[in-house]
Amino acid sequence: MKRALVTGGTGGIGFGVASVLAAAGWSVIATGVSEAEVAACPGAPGIEPRRLDVTDDGAVAALVAGLDRLDGLVNCAGTLLRGQEYDLAVFEKVIAVNLTGTMRMCLACHPLLAASGGAIVNTASMLSFFGGPLVPAYSASKGGVAQLTKALAGKWAADGIRVNAVAPGWIETGMTAGLREDRAREAAILGRTPQGRWGQPAEVGELVAWLLGDKATFVTGTVMPVDGGYAAM
Repeated sequence: MKRALVTGGTGGIGFGVASVLAAAGWSVIATGVSEAEVAACPGAPGIEPRRLDVTDDGAVAALVAGLDRLDGLVNCAGTLLRGQEYDLAVFEKVIAVNLTGTMRMCLACHPLLAASGGAIVNTASMLSFFGGPLVPAYSASKGGVAQLTKALAGKWAADGIRVNAVAPGWIETGMTAGLREDRAREAAILGRTPQGRWGQPAEVGELVAWLLGDKATFVTGTVMPVDGGYAAM
């Protein structure tokens, strides 16, 4: 049985990814940053919730040291602090989680993935392609994730590790609840989205599962939108 580690996998897009992988027969470790997130993770066969702060070197090292095999790493842990990110301390916190945390996980998991011929899927964003005036740190971090993905794909191809990223658009999660409740904002978002609806976490999960799987063995260094056409408009 293949094993995947999904950071940020106890909720939102991460849980959608973990659920799709588990349904496909993977053994999944899904992490959350707090005990509350771990406790709130919906029960699902094949998913083991664990606590992990991706900004903590020791915690990351300890979790990875306890694994005897890893076939897939999915970096979904992330944060967004809309309207606060022009404060430098907040900016640095967002970068630490979204970008540096992704790199920390990739480095820690590299030996196991090289041993198994595994793959990495990072979580970029539609804001990897254009800016978000209210979220400069989130935008910068996701632009960085896209470029990090390409750099690691080139560096680690010789080790048999593929590295790709998904770039979700407007997905129905807790992070977008406020926007969905604001009818004017929702109308503007859906009006620009060709498919005219919010995406579902499992729809991101299906692409992640394909990128990790045996049908994508010649795919690396890509950043694939999952946004209903939003970024194309």
